[in-house]
Amino acid sequence: MRHAARVDGNQAEIVAALRASGASVFVLKLPVDLLVGYAGKTALVEIKDPISAYGKKGLNVKQSAFLMGWNGGTVALIDSVESAQNLIRMMSDSSSV
Repeated sequence: MRHAARVDGNQAEIVAALRASGASVFVLKLPVDLLVGYAGKTALVEIKDPISAYGKKGLNVKQSAFLMGWNGGTVALIDSVESAQNLIRMMSDSSSV
């Protein structure tokens, strides 16, 4: 039996912060949590909640395998609104991402 995918407790506030910055955000769940577009750039985002026991464990086996085999663009690990804002700053810098 398949269980519902876990949603990080901080995901809603991170998505809201990204959208408030003008980013397009699409919730994926798999293979990562979010697809984010900003300033003509795209980033895959994996959210971790540093407060939850699950989030403190870091990447699970499937997430690690995906990241190790990913040959595309940026995959950002985000754990707070501040780190989401840092991603937006990096995406707006023409030499980053």
